[in-house]
This record gives sequence, C-alpha cells and structure tokens, in this order.
Amino acid sequence: MNPTDADLHARLVALLRERSVQRGSFTLASGRSSSYYIDARITTMSAAGLLLVGELGLRAIRRARWEVELVGGLTIGADPVAYAIARASHEAPPVLDAFAVRKEAKGHGAGRRIEGCFRSGARVVVVEDVITSGQSALTAVGAVREAGGSVRGVLAVVDRDEGGRAAIERAGLPVLSLVGVRDLGLA
Repeated sequence: MNPTDADLHARLVALLRERSVQRGSFTLASGRSSSYYIDARITTMSAAGLLLVGELGLRAIRRARWEVELVGGLTIGADPVAYAIARASHEAPPVLDAFAVRKEAKGHGAGRRIEGCFRSGARVVVVEDVITSGQSALTAVGAVREAGGSVRGVLAVVDRDEGGRAAIERAGLPVLSLVGVRDLGLA
C-alpha cells in the first residue's frame, strides 16, 4: 500500500523539525538575520529524508504536469533533492535524471558549469532545499537557460516565506514547496 501525500508530508515535517530546525541568532545566506535556521541538508541527506523528498517531490512535479526530463539546481543544497527525485522516478517512470549547477565553471577538465545528465534543449525543474530570497534558484535558472535548457518550474523542500517565491514568480516561473514555515511551527 502506497502512503498518501498527507502521510509522507507529516513524516517529512517531523523529520525536518527533529533534524533541521535550529533556534538562536543566525545570519542567512541572503544577509538577513533570523531567530531560526533550517539546515535542510541534515534531512535531505539522511536515508529517511531522501525517501520522503524523492517521493513527495516526484508527486508534486507530476501533479503540476511540468513534463520534464531532468531535475537539478545549485550545488550543494539542491544535490540531494535532485538525486532523491531522480531515484524515485526510477520506480515510477518516466525516469527523470539529475544534474548539478556549480557556482562557477570549473577551471580544469571540460570546464563545465553544469554537471551530470544535463543537455541543451532539455526541459528541467530547478530544485532547492530552502527558498529564502530565491537567489540560489534564480542563479541555477540562469545557468540552465544560458546552457540551452528550458526551465518549467522551481521546486523547494522548504519555503521560508520571506519573498523568495515571489522573486522567482516575478521571473516568470511557477514555484512549488513541499513544506512551509507554518508547517514547521515557525510562523
């Protein structure tokens, strides 16, 4: 029996609360101050988190009917999210492969900025662990577009509800999030 979206969502929220939510005084990557920090990587890089994020992420992409071939985003936060969704798709084709966007192109080897299964012309979903300002997702979107990819939307594990979604939507892209700060009891 397959678990429902609500069951998987409740398990992901519990895991994020247990592993990833920290309280205190923090400066976020956006430069903003916050009384909490969500280190989603502690969840997304765990075995249980990979399972939950993969299944929920794949279901969300399919429900949105984005009809994509690839998932990926700015390394390192997006990497486990993309890999989890790609793995989940193997069990429920059509298969989505993964890619990773470097902050800058390598200075050696092939000198690529995008690694993995990316190819020009591909339809992709850009993924993110946590959206705050939206800048990481928009950086990945820019790199994908520059390399000839077509971005159909952005999927985040957590939306901090601090303007990132609106910034991405202003760039013309739909945004989905698996969990919001209200779900985590932070708003």
